[in-house]
Amino acid sequence: MNNTYLNALGIICNLGAGKAAVAEALFAGNDNGIRPGRGWIPNHEPPLGSVQAELPPVPDALRHRDNRNNRLLLAAALEIEADIRAAITRYGQARIGVVLGTSTTGIEEATHGIAAYRRDGAWPADYHYSHQELGAPAEFLAEWLELSGPCYGISTACTSGARALMSARRLLRMGLCDAVLCGGVDTLCRLAINGFHALEAVDLQRCDPFSKHRRGINIGEAAALFLMTREAGPVQLLGGGASSDAYHMSSPDPQGTGARKAMHDALLNAGLDAAQIDYVNLHGTATEHNDSMESQAVASMFGNAVPCSSTKSLTGHTLAAAGALEAAFCWLSLTDAQTERRLPPHVWDGEADPALPALHFTRAGNHLPAGGRRYLMSNSFAFGGNNAALILGDPA
Repeated sequence: MNNTYLNALGIICNLGAGKAAVAEALFAGNDNGIRPGRGWIPNHEPPLGSVQAELPPVPDALRHRDNRNNRLLLAAALEIEADIRAAITRYGQARIGVVLGTSTTGIEEATHGIAAYRRDGAWPADYHYSHQELGAPAEFLAEWLELSGPCYGISTACTSGARALMSARRLLRMGLCDAVLCGGVDTLCRLAINGFHALEAVDLQRCDPFSKHRRGINIGEAAALFLMTREAGPVQLLGGGASSDAYHMSSPDPQGTGARKAMHDALLNAGLDAAQIDYVNLHGTATEHNDSMESQAVASMFGNAVPCSSTKSLTGHTLAAAGALEAAFCWLSLTDAQTERRLPPHVWDGEADPALPALHFTRAGNHLPAGGRRYLMSNSFAFGGNNAALILGDPA
């Protein structure tokens, strides 16, 4: 009852649609998916990780659920539809849950609807307030698949996707579900982009995590959806840790106390020592304060020997989807060909900040060591001092 496995993965982001395309760009360190974003911020074209792939239409019966966020989620779900349908046949619709992290939902469409109302004095025909509800993506997926198990959204800013996986694991361990669809989805919207710009947290060039020249984030969009069960699969979710230090509304604890606690609790939950971790996917937003506190927390926990990287210079910060997306990158490393098992490279300008503890950043072509079980950690940190860490590994 205690073992939980990530049996299938559907993924779409600016690196590509589907596992194969994403893995090819990810492991090569291809940052061509970060493109100038026109029309989002007046007089600026900030680099954005926008999805270029054509998205599937929402089924006619669910037209009231039609928005970009749900189309992005549907694209990820369709990649693993066969696995999902097989789970429904095996366990039944009432025994499958849906837990998804999100923050933007359909707010971009709502923004256009509100603008139309102010202009015309009437709501457009395709405006639905429910698009803005944080449980809407989970409800859409459950309605499409006709599931009747637990269904809810999690919105803890940039830890949402990671916390969705932790919540799904609890549903399985408590015996409330036999399978859970879990992950995160967020789409680009002017509310978030302009909000971060107002905080002076957006880099108008490609972001440089942990560089002495770092200036802020790039924003992206993505959907990463896992099928999690207690049946042995290719990757095991071994543990998770979370903390909420509430240091500040938008700034992290400078010492990284809460971040370190989340990592410590994840190790404790997984029954592992820090020395057993083979790679850390850093939150690494390229903001001054996040990178400073995270480097201190990681160095104090692991020293400077463990390979690590931030992938946000490749994807942008996908906000509520980030925790699930970067856990998916760990999944891709663990399921990569046994002769390869490549690691995501740390793409930056190579100019380290001398004020930060030195970390062991990966390069394109680096891979997991051969032999034995391998364990990977993925960090996610959010506004309000909300911190999460996941540990994925080879099944026993």
